[in-house]
Amino acid sequence: MFLRRLSLGPAMTAKALGVKSDAARLAGADCHRCVRPLCRCRNGILTLAKQARTKKAKPAVRRRTGTGKIASWQANLRPAMRRWVKYGGYLLAVMFVVPLMMTVIYRLPPVHPVSTLMLKEAVLLKGYDRRWVAIDDISPVLVHSVMMSEDGRFCEHNGIDWDALNQVIDDALDGEKTRGASTIVMQTAKNLYLWSSRSYVRKIIEIPLAWYMNVVLPKKRIMEIYLNIAEWGPGIYGIEAASRYHFGRSSGKLSAKQAALLAVTLPAPKTRNPAKPGREMTRLASIVQKRARQAGGYIGCLQ
Repeated sequence: MFLRRLSLGPAMTAKALGVKSDAARLAGADCHRCVRPLCRCRNGILTLAKQARTKKAKPAVRRRTGTGKIASWQANLRPAMRRWVKYGGYLLAVMFVVPLMMTVIYRLPPVHPVSTLMLKEAVLLKGYDRRWVAIDDISPVLVHSVMMSEDGRFCEHNGIDWDALNQVIDDALDGEKTRGASTIVMQTAKNLYLWSSRSYVRKIIEIPLAWYMNVVLPKKRIMEIYLNIAEWGPGIYGIEAASRYHFGRSSGKLSAKQAALLAVTLPAPKTRNPAKPGREMTRLASIVQKRARQAGGYIGCLQ
């Protein structure tokens, strides 16, 4: 086939040419019969060109940054970091989607939500006492006392008391001692979806959750959920369990004084005991009791 492409004639066979090496010299051959690049002609002498040699492709060499153990550690770290970033993204997506979906479900009266603290107690096998009760079965004086103690503008704001929050920010910037600015809606969002320890990160997440909850849920339903998941002592959650534990009666039969004492217990349920109040706790309860009697103009959203 090689000789056929040269077109050197039948006399020039491989045996006649004596092609035993990569090149051969042919004396007396006609140069015009040369077919490039298989042959070449110089000074009337026809010479066969060397056949092209195919080069084997070299295997790709994987470059490493660093030397020895450092390079191996870096090579293993990058996939691990990618996995952690991916799983972290999934976790953030779940943390964002779950509150949105569950808040809509919590509109349904038959649904009885539980707090993150209650879930923690269950996981640790400590157990807790919570007895769900409808807001209409709770003593109105208790509802009024809690609202006037925790969030006097509950029916007015959109889930966040911006005036109180701005005051807290100003106090923090001035280096003064800050007081709590959490509304009942914000506390409900925290109890349902977030952790209990104080931090600026939690507060930043809490604000949009409270706003969303205020949009989705009626204020009366928010108050009902709050009164049934709030902590009133070690392992005591909800107003019904608290009333029976501290005073031995249902939440619908609380007196004004008992309701006020339970209301002032909420900021520090593990250190305050409404059944055995101290002097300062009794003073705060008397203030709340007076405010609850005058709460008629503030409770319109709970009617």
